[in-house]
Amino acid sequence: MNKDQVKGRIEEAKGKVKEAAGVVLDDKSMEVEGNIEKNTGKVKAGFGDLKEDIKKSI
Repeated sequence: MNKDQVKGRIEEAKGKVKEAAGVVLDDKSMEVEGNIEKNTGKVKAGFGDLKEDIKKSI
């Protein structure tokens, strides 16, 4: 695993927690913020996965 994969997965997990907290607390702004953070983490992790795949194919 490279650092982009790790950082992305951590950010994704934090976003999921924040999104769930927003649902429980009925705080729409926190829910949206968590959703954005979760999706940003997915993109970072995907970028890290792509880098790993390219690295392995070379």
